Amino acid sequence: MKALGRCLALVAAACLAGGCGSKKDALEVAAFKGGYGIDFYEKAASEFASKNPGLNVEVWGNPRVWDQLAPRFVSGNPPDLSLPGWDMRVWALIYDNQLEPWDAALDGPAPDGTGTWRSKFLPATLKLGEYDGKVYLMPFYYSVQGWWYNVDLFAQHGWKPPKTWTELLALCDKIKAAGIAPITYQGMYPAYAIAGFLFPWAISAGGMQAVDDAQNLVPGAWESPAMLKAAQMIDEVRRRGDFQDKAIGMSHTVSQTEFIEGHAAMIPCGTWLHSEMGKQLPPGFRMQFFLPPVLDDNKGDPTNVCFSVEPWIVPAKAKHKKEAIAFFRYMTSLAKAKEFVQTKGTLMAIKGSDQVDLPDYLLEAAKASRQAKVSWSVMYGQWYPEFSKETEGAMSALLSGSATPQEFCDRCEAAAQKARDDTNLRKHQVTH
Repeated sequence: MKALGRCLALVAAACLAGGCGSKKDALEVAAFKGGYGIDFYEKAASEFASKNPGLNVEVWGNPRVWDQLAPRFVSGNPPDLSLPGWDMRVWALIYDNQLEPWDAALDGPAPDGTGTWRSKFLPATLKLGEYDGKVYLMPFYYSVQGWWYNVDLFAQHGWKPPKTWTELLALCDKIKAAGIAPITYQGMYPAYAIAGFLFPWAISAGGMQAVDDAQNLVPGAWESPAMLKAAQMIDEVRRRGDFQDKAIGMSHTVSQTEFIEGHAAMIPCGTWLHSEMGKQLPPGFRMQFFLPPVLDDNKGDPTNVCFSVEPWIVPAKAKHKKEAIAFFRYMTSLAKAKEFVQTKGTLMAIKGSDQVDLPDYLLEAAKASRQAKVSWSVMYGQWYPEFSKETEGAMSALLSGSATPQEFCDRCEAAAQKARDDTNLRKHQVTH
């Protein structure tokens, strides 16, 4: 392993010095073209190629890049490097030995020459891509998930973002009295409610262990007192009329438009919100992040933060694996990471990359991320897709009022039992 690490380090150095690849045989990079576009990768590719005479780097992408990637993995002709997007079953690729581990390169020198490349990443972001002791999924930008409020609307009425459950309910009463919906949400995609309501409140009711056990398929975890309490809190908000009417049927963009147009005061979402809604934002519109309100007798660490990454991969059958790793190494240098933060308005998995002039809407999210003693992610949906669908269906029923909190918990626990009993399902463990 050490020898391979030295080899990859030499290849990376050679690439930066020139002579990596050939014009006839390009390094192919396929990227999900979402809210951040692919122009940064195209620019980085041009820079990298200029530093490496003879290397041609071709970057392409679209909003459904996974549709193009899937058949290429089947045919054994995948691109060299890819950001496959949120709908690619990357864990299935790992199980099928179709992805290259990054550990040898990570244990090599960092882009700036000090320490290892691994040491430059936020450890929690690397951990999300580990399987069987190896890193297969590499982080780049990451999103902090929490709640958002309309800054000017709050200032106009003298409201403050709530920190506790009691403060939340009191604020919702004031917002309703002003003729505005307190909270909207992306009802067509109940995963938002799991990350934004259920898990934060379960942590508040029972500590981090409550959510860890649920994701680790510990028997009874989805029917635990903490999970039931969280479901009861969601149901109470619904029964009080604090959720925007008809939010249960809204897509992410519709509910987010309702928020930015001032029809709802708060919404759960990740730090991609501003970029995703950029074209719809009214001139001068200001939004700000805050952590979900906790119970007054909060039992969890109040600094805990939910985050997520969209990973980059190198296929095991890629033609230019070493060059692909070298290019990604270049993109994760501190200088390039800071550039991505500044140009795209999101956070990067590279330590120190947030030490720039952040846009106002990112200040509180960055602060929360830095101060968090525990960072966690909703991982079970990636590991156990069928189980995840069932919990999302249960969440939809809870949000619509067609299921009680106890029925929600029972349905999720039954689905968890089915996953536990499935001997063909690869099992994972959440660790912090």
